[in-house]
Amino acid sequence: MTVVWLYSLVSVFVVSLISLAGLLAFRLKEQNLKKILLYLVSFSAGGLFGDAFIHLIPEAAEESGFGVHVSLYILLGIIASFIAEKFLQWRHCHIPTSKEHPHSFAYMNLFGDAVHNLIDGLIIGGSYLASIHLGIATTVAVVFHEVPQEIGDFGVLIYGGFTRSKALLFNFATALTAVFGTVVALSLGFLMQGSAAFLVPFAAGNFIYIAGSDLIPELHKQEPEPLKSALQLIAFVLGVLTLLSLTFLE
Repeated sequence: MTVVWLYSLVSVFVVSLISLAGLLAFRLKEQNLKKILLYLVSFSAGGLFGDAFIHLIPEAAEESGFGVHVSLYILLGIIASFIAEKFLQWRHCHIPTSKEHPHSFAYMNLFGDAVHNLIDGLIIGGSYLASIHLGIATTVAVVFHEVPQEIGDFGVLIYGGFTRSKALLFNFATALTAVFGTVVALSLGFLMQGSAAFLVPFAAGNFIYIAGSDLIPELHKQEPEPLKSALQLIAFVLGVLTLLSLTFLE
């Protein structure tokens, strides 16, 4: 059992470090970074939709069938996101996005990412409880899954008004919820499956809300330019295709 804990914790810390992929952005000048932010937002929106519809919802359906309970859990994720966003806003905001006044969708992205990373931690811990080899294979799949998502998330936070340092710090902090998820899975293995049955579709609902209610509208706020719109569409589709390609690694 000690070996299982060791492998699990090392694996989940490696996955958490993927959140630092935003360090790549530090190599770019701020002016150049701003030029690609909308495309990172597009990529992230596609990734969130892809994750929800290609991975999370099918996984929930495979575990317990696509019954009314799965739909209700998805709707609960959407409702919880709506409530959380209202709580963060308190009132309709007319203040432009800035470093001193980040938009609430950035915090919503952090909330969704924290839930998603918690589930990753539960899955990694549960896999290692089954076998070391399955745990390693699951960790590799999660790493492939996290790299594009974390880069996209970093772009969303910057676009929402965070400084690059703050975005990196907050992104890493939410990644640590995966560690908590793994500890819970290893400590309460017999309850892990039941919890994941709720958390997986709940996270899907959260991601659907963020992508559809927050990120897509942000893309429509810019002046329509055929070339930029086409590039945003390409980035969106690439986000979906990236998550789709991961199904061949599972």
